[in-house]
Amino acid sequence: MGIYLDNHSTTQLAPEAGAAMRPHWERPGNANSPHRAGWDAADAIQNARQKIATLIGAGPDEIVFTSGATEADNLAITGAAHAARSADPRRRRIVVSSIEHKAVLLSADAMRAEGFEVVRIPVSTDGIAEIAVLEQLVSPETCLVSVMAANNEIGTLQPLKEVATIAHHHGALFHVDAAQAAGRIPLDVFALDVDYMSLSAHKMHGPQGVGALFVSSAAPTPTPLIRGGGQQGGVRSGTLPTALIAGFGVAADLATHGQEAHAARVARLADLFVGELLAHQCRFTKMFENGDQLPGSVSVCFSGIDADDLIQMLAERIFLSTGAACNGGNMEPSHVLQAVGLSPEKSREFVRILFSRYNDENDAMAAGATIADACLAVRLATGRSHQ
Repeated sequence: MGIYLDNHSTTQLAPEAGAAMRPHWERPGNANSPHRAGWDAADAIQNARQKIATLIGAGPDEIVFTSGATEADNLAITGAAHAARSADPRRRRIVVSSIEHKAVLLSADAMRAEGFEVVRIPVSTDGIAEIAVLEQLVSPETCLVSVMAANNEIGTLQPLKEVATIAHHHGALFHVDAAQAAGRIPLDVFALDVDYMSLSAHKMHGPQGVGALFVSSAAPTPTPLIRGGGQQGGVRSGTLPTALIAGFGVAADLATHGQEAHAARVARLADLFVGELLAHQCRFTKMFENGDQLPGSVSVCFSGIDADDLIQMLAERIFLSTGAACNGGNMEPSHVLQAVGLSPEKSREFVRILFSRYNDENDAMAAGATIADACLAVRLATGRSHQ
């Protein structure tokens, strides 16, 4: 097994989460069934719901399970916009940051067909939403503002409390995509004054295929996207996947404890990695240093190196990516890198790295040395060793 540093994309399943899931794979149980197997499933789901709520400072009844953060984003954008317009037909403007995940951007753009106006908040070269511009964009006609907690490509953290204040001053609802941030930095939906927050289990060492949407008890209930048996108060119908939710709950519980020590640890690993690149005289630019980033996140442009070629060269040894995994196969520069003003040339040199709780000092140092050697090999092969 190589060194896994693509934790922006997905994370290793925590052994404790896997153990919590196993019994529910091995025995049946529908949480809505009126017998012991159903009761056991319902208890497991409620236990997980409480742990996930605790992670973000919510109440358990404010957690709606989904198939992942993508569905949660879709439900928040579409459902909240419909709910807000039903309460006040004047509210037809949706404001989103220009570096949101495509689950937010495309959901918002799709609302134009229903008569909504969609505007995007520009970001600085450090990847931070321009608050002064946001103040001009939000008005009494705004129904929803959506700004992510941490970016999935460059790791930058957004000033959520300031955004919430602006949105609520004009009576707009506020959604946060926290898929990258939850479990990595402290989040408190009450302190941040958030109406809706999207979560993903597999970004915090839980299983793939399950996520959640926090819906504040003080916010309008989103209009459902999925209709059926009326589970979860009708907000999101469908039989709940007990095993996945149990794993999600344990992952959230693990993330709740020792968060500060974990952040300091992965930040040190990132520093060790960068130090190893420097020690091997690797030519690179560390990006977005002037803004707050997720602990353990490193954004690097390797001078004169095509990042895709580098990643393929290392594919069996170091697991990296250039941007959002859901954009795989798209040859166009990332919309995030375009929004922060990176040139096409620099965008082709860009690699994202995120250290996790399952990385150690040996990983950081070995990865730095191996990547530096690979960059030198590419330069020698292309005659660019002196560039």
